[in-house]
Amino acid sequence: MDVKPAVSDDIPAIAALWRHGWMQGHGAAAPQSLTKQRTADEFLTRTTAHLKQTQVAWIDGQMAGFFMLEGDELYQFYVAPDFQGSGTARDLMANAEAALGDGLKWLACLVGNDRAARFYEKSGWVLAATVPYEVETEDGPHTINAWRYEKRLG
Repeated sequence: MDVKPAVSDDIPAIAALWRHGWMQGHGAAAPQSLTKQRTADEFLTRTTAHLKQTQVAWIDGQMAGFFMLEGDELYQFYVAPDFQGSGTARDLMANAEAALGDGLKWLACLVGNDRAARFYEKSGWVLAATVPYEVETEDGPHTINAWRYEKRLG
């Protein structure tokens, strides 16, 4: 796996993967009002806005996944469908944790995204609380209930 900073040419593929993964993990658990806002164009806009905080994983010339960081938060983490169940998520998480650096780090997981929660727990992240969490949308912030996971790194 080769993990590199995202570049502008990566935006369409990152946005498509992010939208697919978001629908896969959140579509059934998220409020319908939020799901309706998660259009392909919105993911392009959000990907562009977060490009500098994005790292992309490549395997044999294919985008295998990506992660985005926001300070001490692992803001986004997705693995492409063709690479799910292959160990790619484990390896990508190791890269994300290294990029986060030392100290107490955290991530938010939508309440009901059980598959992601199981992966985070298997990766050593600890459920610290259920919290209101503001997510960005083109219409402004939208508050959801999220599981806050934490992990002390380093």
